[in-house]
Amino acid sequence: MSDVTVLAVVSEIFPLVKTGGLADVAGALPSALVPEGVEVVTLTPGYPAVMKAIIHAETVVEAEQIFGGEARVLRADAAGLDLFVLDAPHLFNRPGGPYAGPDGQDWPDNPFRFAALSRAGAQLALGFAPGFAPDVVHTHDWQAGLTAAYLHYDGRPRPGTVATIHNLAFQGQYPAELLGALGLPHEAFAIEGVEYYGMIGFLKAALALSDRITTVSPTYAAEIRTPDFGMGLDGLLRARGMAVTGILNGVDEDIWDPSIDPLIAEPFDVRTLARRPANKALLQRKFGLDVDPGALLFGVVSRLSWQKGQDLLLANLGVLERIGAQLVVLGSGDPDLEQQLLAAAAKQPRRIGALIGYDEATAHQIQAGADAILIPSRFEPCGLTQLCALRYGALPIVARVGGLADTIVDANEMALAAGLGTGLQFSPVTAEMLGATLERASRLWGEPEIWDELIENGMMTDVSWRRPAAAYAKLYRDLIRHRRAGLKFSTS
Repeated sequence: MSDVTVLAVVSEIFPLVKTGGLADVAGALPSALVPEGVEVVTLTPGYPAVMKAIIHAETVVEAEQIFGGEARVLRADAAGLDLFVLDAPHLFNRPGGPYAGPDGQDWPDNPFRFAALSRAGAQLALGFAPGFAPDVVHTHDWQAGLTAAYLHYDGRPRPGTVATIHNLAFQGQYPAELLGALGLPHEAFAIEGVEYYGMIGFLKAALALSDRITTVSPTYAAEIRTPDFGMGLDGLLRARGMAVTGILNGVDEDIWDPSIDPLIAEPFDVRTLARRPANKALLQRKFGLDVDPGALLFGVVSRLSWQKGQDLLLANLGVLERIGAQLVVLGSGDPDLEQQLLAAAAKQPRRIGALIGYDEATAHQIQAGADAILIPSRFEPCGLTQLCALRYGALPIVARVGGLADTIVDANEMALAAGLGTGLQFSPVTAEMLGATLERASRLWGEPEIWDELIENGMMTDVSWRRPAAAYAKLYRDLIRHRRAGLKFSTS
């Protein structure tokens, strides 16, 4: 029985549309909240993949003109998800991804596409759908950021609002002259509103006008209040003070479970680790590497970008060769990094393999077959890759930032003595420190008893949504209680 109803507003949701971890969170959190007495209905755009997946739908907000065409909101079931779908063909029925066209360039009308999503979110929050009255509106990232602004400037009684930052680097900034076209009043363009360095800031609006702000790890919640990580918003986040909190992500245990995973060669669990090497052999064959059970095999599943530190990995190819290690990479992103990885694989095809793009099965196979997973991110709000690595018996090797610092216990001497390590951390995030940590991993690989203990520690770590879901449920209830008591956190 649910006593709290939440409207989530998000631009992508797994398994319907996914470009990154945002979709995984949006897809997994609603079901994790059910045992906490929280019902979530998610509003998402009607991309072609979403419309195709709908099993049953009914119109709950009738069609109206919005940003150049008619749009309506459907209540729909798709892939086991309880959804509102913004059916606006002129904005979302197009090829390419959710944010960019087939040429990789952002859609020029993105400010209107995601303002439409936010406006629909505000309408649902205000009761435009018969029989639906949420207690809380939970928006995710910049694409849903104007929801808080539309609610604030509407002036009518509204539910509590929560804004979650999945990555502060993506903020949604657009020219000030769009203010009227986006349906925002003149007074919204102010420091306490949507104005951000002379632009309209979608994420800034959410951070300034939402009741509560969350990030996806406690360390990242602290980091973004500093100039080094705050991306120009650190002052606002410091001013919001106690309204900002960090709640770690989890992984969907039904999807990421090596004991029943249909995408890997040989299922296994912590009691049957002797089955795991079959997955390593498959992975080596798939990428054309030498099938050598004794070679330390590093895996990467990542966006290829400066943020993710893949240039630091490229700078350490010599270290990998010196320690006799192998490397497999799955990812896409910066064309220069893609070409450098492909060139490295062509030069050493029996040691290095690279697949440019993303494939869900290959991602699972890397987690199940690699001995260690490399995540050298310069900043990382939370990260799901290291959580999957823990579950799949791969040693996470991570930069000591954000959620990576919060989720991996470094196997230093004291941790080893206490039997507590689950991976390796390094700091500062430089090529030299990554290289030293790769060598450290090689030494541990030479001590199988220690390595196996670290793997078992990781596989027994709870990386589920249980604790995060309980934290979100508490946040929602605290917010509801504060609003009913007439209390709020300062927005200045």
